Amino acid sequence: MNCIRRGVSYLCSGPPPPQHQPEPRCREKRPRDPKRRAPELRSRSPTPDEVVEVTGSGGLATTNTRAMPSQSQQPRIGQLWSSRGAPAFYGTSYFGPQVAAVMIDSSAPVIPAGTGSRRALDARPFRDESGPFSQIWDLLGLLPRQKTTVDHLVDRFFNDVNQDIDAVHPTSFRQSYVQFWERKSGFDDVTTVDLRWLALLFVILAIGAYLDCPLESTPDTKRDYEEASLRFYWASRRAIVLAPSFYGESTDLVRAGVLITRYLIQTQRLAESWLTVGFAARIGIAQGLHVDGDKWGLPKRSTETRRRLWGHLYTLDRMISLALGRPSVISDAQSILEEPQNIFVDDMTDDEAHSAQPQPLTNPTISAMASFEYRLAKVIGQIQEACFQFHAASYRDVLALDKKLMRWKDTLPHYFALEDPDLSLDETHGYLKWQRLYLHTSFHFARITLHRPFLLRYSMTNRYEFSRHACLSSARADLGTRLNNHTTDAAKRYATSLAAHQLFNSAIILGIIAVREVKSPQTPGVVEDLEAYCEMQRSEMWLSEFGLAEIKVVEMCIAKLKQQLQNSAQRNTGTQRQTPEASQVPNLDGPSNVVPVDVDLTMATDQNAALMNVGPLEMVSPSTLDAGKTPVWQDQLFPGTFPGLTDLQTWQEVIDNIDVDFCYDG
Repeated sequence: MNCIRRGVSYLCSGPPPPQHQPEPRCREKRPRDPKRRAPELRSRSPTPDEVVEVTGSGGLATTNTRAMPSQSQQPRIGQLWSSRGAPAFYGTSYFGPQVAAVMIDSSAPVIPAGTGSRRALDARPFRDESGPFSQIWDLLGLLPRQKTTVDHLVDRFFNDVNQDIDAVHPTSFRQSYVQFWERKSGFDDVTTVDLRWLALLFVILAIGAYLDCPLESTPDTKRDYEEASLRFYWASRRAIVLAPSFYGESTDLVRAGVLITRYLIQTQRLAESWLTVGFAARIGIAQGLHVDGDKWGLPKRSTETRRRLWGHLYTLDRMISLALGRPSVISDAQSILEEPQNIFVDDMTDDEAHSAQPQPLTNPTISAMASFEYRLAKVIGQIQEACFQFHAASYRDVLALDKKLMRWKDTLPHYFALEDPDLSLDETHGYLKWQRLYLHTSFHFARITLHRPFLLRYSMTNRYEFSRHACLSSARADLGTRLNNHTTDAAKRYATSLAAHQLFNSAIILGIIAVREVKSPQTPGVVEDLEAYCEMQRSEMWLSEFGLAEIKVVEMCIAKLKQQLQNSAQRNTGTQRQTPEASQVPNLDGPSNVVPVDVDLTMATDQNAALMNVGPLEMVSPSTLDAGKTPVWQDQLFPGTFPGLTDLQTWQEVIDNIDVDFCYDG
């Protein structure tokens, strides 16, 4: 009778009846209620004749199915299919549903109170540590016990940094947030917890914990906030890994991956950020973000939202890969995307967004930076492909890429200009300040990285002089940006730490140039900037081991420079003392006027003579004129690549050999 009451009479089992007795009524083959389908029917995968249409705002999508066109009308790039409530791009080689589809869709049967049978225990797999739902319970246990604490951290994120970095659509997130907290308590509702959205919530809490730490805190208090932030961070990464096994991919997972990558950039953990941005890019590709929404026939609101999200992914992928010298994940040859437009339609309906027109650049929206960021990332990808592959790049290619960077610079509107930008719109458009910072630091990062392999090369014709000046000007501008934007405000400090100068250390470049060119008239100013930078970094609230290592390397450069100046002063003093004595030495050939000896000129003459002894002038090549005693810098698979930031012994070797076998004529 229990089987019949529960609607699972077909599962009833009992002792085999004697042959002379009729079968139990519960074994009778009764017609099933269509509303009570078997779990395998309820959990079926979407059929191939269904394609998704994204209609949600801000990346939270609702799916409407429509018939797919005929085979002849299908685009060669594949189709967007409805996969567990999220758009998914499978191309022509998708063979099956998600791994846990049956477990998710199969709701637990109703168990009468007081029943303690083995079957009743099996109906609650989440109670078992080896069951699939135990993972969800573990993640939910990492949330703060009081909802007010979660509310506070979420508000800190949205009020302080969300709009500046165009991370999450507030309205869509708040809707899911309310649904999450209004869910019923009990095992029946555990399947309603969306791990994709939960991953986004955890990384928001991780950033909110950083923002919420008071400035004047004791070391123990700071440690508590940092540990709480790291717990949320690891919970988010765990949810991202688990979510695709339980559900399909979603834009929430992509946004969580972007925020995790920015979180790691802020803490200067670049190697980890390369892994997370690659994972986020693959999740985005699985949803067809690499193909423009117009190709899918999506509404304009979803199209623009996907363009901006893909632009953030693309930029992070290109910059982190170039900074680490590792291959990028996204392939230009397999992407079809239009540039984001200067229009913000996330808060509009589909009909309003369809009729909305892009704004002129004189009236910037929060989307104004996206197109310029995307264009610069394209050039950064070309720099990596041309100059940092396994074959050596010609200097002509380097100069051609530099021209592309300068052309990009000339296209910037007046409020994003690199020199003397117009700040009049900053009061009404608060995000412009940070977008300008991100564009400027990204440009300087790209230009320094492009010319860095030629920074320590010597040429008799000064053919690499252009690279030296490019590195010097961009490094000084980038370091000046960091000094000018130093603040104690938590929100501003976090927004500043997301810029590209976290990927590349301009201070180290300036230190190398100062050591190499002791007698340059710009060296005293460079040293003052470096000392101010070290002092600023030491007062940083969240100084990591990588930040401390950077300070150590810069201080090595300053110490080497001061040692050079001291040695030069001693040589000059010794020369002045020896000159009068030399004038008193009798000249056997007759009286003559004694000319003072210039030690620096003699050194330069000797070095030039040594270079000329390489061979005939027509046989001299730039490679033979390179600084031969800086092997750590030059003799690598990718010349100009920095040693590991925490490898202080190697850095000391590099700095000790920078000034050897070279003399700059000023």
